[in-house]
Amino acid sequence: MPTRSSALRSVFRINALFIYFFLYAPILVLLIFSFNDSRYTVSWQGFSLRWYGALFQNSILWERCLNSLIIGLVATLIATVLGTSAALLLERHRFPGRGAYMAAVYLPIIMPDIILAISLSLFYGLVHLPRGFATIIIGHVVLTLPFVTIVVRARLRGFDRQLEEAAADLGANEWATFRRVTLPLIAPGILGGALLAFTLSLDDFVLTFFTKGVGVDTLPVLIYSMQRKFGVTPEVNAISSLLLLNSTLFVLLSLRLQKHR
Repeated sequence: MPTRSSALRSVFRINALFIYFFLYAPILVLLIFSFNDSRYTVSWQGFSLRWYGALFQNSILWERCLNSLIIGLVATLIATVLGTSAALLLERHRFPGRGAYMAAVYLPIIMPDIILAISLSLFYGLVHLPRGFATIIIGHVVLTLPFVTIVVRARLRGFDRQLEEAAADLGANEWATFRRVTLPLIAPGILGGALLAFTLSLDDFVLTFFTKGVGVDTLPVLIYSMQRKFGVTPEVNAISSLLLLNSTLFVLLSLRLQKHR
């Protein structure tokens, strides 16, 4: 006769399986139907790579992909520098208004994307800032900076300050200590935060849609446009599958770097 603990474990396993199915079954369907030979996804007509081949011949797709990469790289660079600086400031110093500063840095994490997007759109209109690459990049920096700060702060929490004191005892100034001791030791956290920021920027749709200018589109915006014009076709599924694969790889790499000692 099964004990109460074994029965509870069985219930937890079933619950875990249900959650995994609920979360990942739609993604699995998307991946499978990206190989559908039919133009429509209402029924399976056979295995085919024709839609992936069509993607590599689509010049508009690669133009939008290049836009996403440029925006993602620039936003990631800025967010990484600012986020690392914020993490060092919050972790190493105590100053008046520190709580308010921390709340301001972390606010975009808890704020819904649609609210942040509308706020930025209104702000750009108020200051008469022309929409384009710059407005999208600013929005992506606001979105990704808190995540870099969190990851770098987590790395700093386990940092041995005695190493910096030893460097100072050996005659190194503050800049030399940071460059040769602090930075190499927190580099995995910085790189992990940067990869996470790049993934968020590359995948973002809401902020980009509200802050972009005419003729400046990214890959997620292109996917949305294709879905509205043609419905969910295997070509849209193929683009989404590639974007999903890219995001998954970057997130896994980010987690791997965060665990690296």
